[in-house]
Amino acid sequence: MLSTLQRLGVVPSFSRPGVSNDNPYSESLFRTMKYRPEYPSRPFETEKEAQEWVDVFVHWYNTEHLHSEIRFVSPNDRHYGQDIAKLNKRKDVYEQARKNKPERWANQIRNWSPIEIVRLNPEQKRPSEEDLRSKAA
Repeated sequence: MLSTLQRLGVVPSFSRPGVSNDNPYSESLFRTMKYRPEYPSRPFETEKEAQEWVDVFVHWYNTEHLHSEIRFVSPNDRHYGQDIAKLNKRKDVYEQARKNKPERWANQIRNWSPIEIVRLNPEQKRPSEEDLRSKAA
């Protein structure tokens, strides 16, 4: 297997013990899969049954599941560029709702601008010394 991966130019990675986010994308996918109401409560009887279940899950995940990290649009919306129109429409709806009932809004509307770069578990920016000094002042 290792030689096949190398021949294909794939750099294998191995999870480290006790580190749950070595591959955060697959970890997130597995968690989403396991918490679906349709997640099987018993082992699959056949490989075909397993494949059918996974096919249905993947279709749902890519076309219906709204992902919070991409402003609650589906991966297909994002991949095919449909997210921009959906997010613009959503922004318009929120702005109109705020205009119609300003007393219901304590702050600005949610940010519905498209996400440019998608990261799962992004590195937290550490405050610089200068930032800390300006806050202390």
